[in-house]
Amino acid sequence: MTDLLTCWAAVAHTLAAGGVRRVFGLPSDEPGLLDAASAVPGLDVTVIGDQRTAACAATGYALTAREPTVLALNSGPSFANALPGLLEASSLAVPLVVITTAVPKENVGRGAFQYVDQLSMIRDLAGWAHRVDDPEQLTWAVRQAIHRALNGRPDLTALEITDEVTRADQPPPPVIRPVRRLRTLPSPADLDEAAETLRTARRPLIVAGGGTRWPHDIEGVEELADLLEAPVFTTAAGRGAVDERHPRAFGLLGLYTTPPATDLLETSDTLLLLGTRLEETARMGWTNWRTATVVQADTSPAAFGEGSPTVTHPLLGEAQSTVRELTRRLTAAPGKAKAEWSAAQHHVSEAQHATTETDFGRSPVRSTLHHISRVLGPHTLLVQENGLHDIWTYHYPVLTVAHGARPVCPGEQTMMGFGLGASIGAALARPGEPVVLVTGDSALRLSVGALDALHHHALGVIVVVLDNEGFGWPRRLRAGTPGPHISTTWRSTPADDLARAFGGHGITAPDEETLTAALREAQFRSGSGKFTLIRVQVPDDDVPAGIASSGY
Repeated sequence: MTDLLTCWAAVAHTLAAGGVRRVFGLPSDEPGLLDAASAVPGLDVTVIGDQRTAACAATGYALTAREPTVLALNSGPSFANALPGLLEASSLAVPLVVITTAVPKENVGRGAFQYVDQLSMIRDLAGWAHRVDDPEQLTWAVRQAIHRALNGRPDLTALEITDEVTRADQPPPPVIRPVRRLRTLPSPADLDEAAETLRTARRPLIVAGGGTRWPHDIEGVEELADLLEAPVFTTAAGRGAVDERHPRAFGLLGLYTTPPATDLLETSDTLLLLGTRLEETARMGWTNWRTATVVQADTSPAAFGEGSPTVTHPLLGEAQSTVRELTRRLTAAPGKAKAEWSAAQHHVSEAQHATTETDFGRSPVRSTLHHISRVLGPHTLLVQENGLHDIWTYHYPVLTVAHGARPVCPGEQTMMGFGLGASIGAALARPGEPVVLVTGDSALRLSVGALDALHHHALGVIVVVLDNEGFGWPRRLRAGTPGPHISTTWRSTPADDLARAFGGHGITAPDEETLTAALREAQFRSGSGKFTLIRVQVPDDDVPAGIASSGY
């Protein structure tokens, strides 16, 4: 007779068999998924002392490792506390599987302890949410959650396992292959038509989005850009799809465009969108997305036309396969030379590079990012926030990212404090590699407890804090309006005191020499799993030009 497993052991074995390698969470009162997973070979458990931080860490891990990841929760405050991080995971389209418990059925509606309607709370965020109330459904539901998280547009999925099911023993799950991402390719006819449109375009332009991250780094975008003589832009989530040192690379589009690259966006006649919905921040500051001819490749039918009002050529398939097939067709029958379009790109590139101010006195933010690049290199794993000053990190060529470096950034929710939690997961996914977080003082304050997790797990993340002693965005937006205004000032705890309280090293860098030395020391400390907090004081006006041009 086959020995039976506990519910949680069956879940853990099914996760491991499905290809999951890491589970995040905070231990529940009773032994649960984390305990069972710790006994399963190939399944690592990361304990985080706060569910909000754990959700961000799981998201950072999934983004960096490019694989399905699990967050273990419990009904009530545990689940609710994770929601800010789950908002970001949903917005970023990461394959994150949430597994949570439920209160006993007999107590629902009768003042049940820590009862919340979890599925109603998460249904709008999740691509698939399911209650497991039948023991015979358990292993099927777990595997289905992995499959749905990984395939099509990567997505958040959620399982609520009822209390009654958690107390029922299970047969061992069947031995089956890991869940894999299914490959899709647009039809030959659609590819032929799209290639012809691109071939005859006079001013084509390529946009690479977050969909180019899955299931691995896209290859060949630079080759396709050279064939088309097309400039390449990325969304924030798509950064790293191309090497930004390539002459056809012009950084990010929309809110994060470095002038005068907007000229290229506004004068292009054909847009090739790869794995991007062209979300709101990507549409900011230019209007040509409304009228240009659009060729769009995506794995989700819902993406077509979501950002751009008309898509002339929708290509349902993976960005990698689409790029390969378009390149093959355009190589066999190349278009006419576009000397004027290439000349315009050269002019813009020269002007963009003039923005790389490195004088610490005039722009401490740009100088700091320059020294991060110089000391740590373009392959360093960058983790970002979305504060007023750290938005400089999105601006090429102020900070340049190599192909495959793939920064970890928040999505359209831009949850304040996301970066510090996400850096935990990013560092776990890339052991031994340098990870640098650039954040503001207020965002750091909101997630400061995550420093404890960096120390506990011996993760040598380099945390660079751009400190304007307060709330940057609220302060800037109040400056142009009549009062009354509440104060937006909040003085920070000294960096060395704050870092020391959590077992790390901290320093304030008032000049370039101190900053360079601090980064080198932080790089050395990182190798032994010790985090460093470097504080740089910044003035209110050290913000990118794109902020003002977008109306902020």
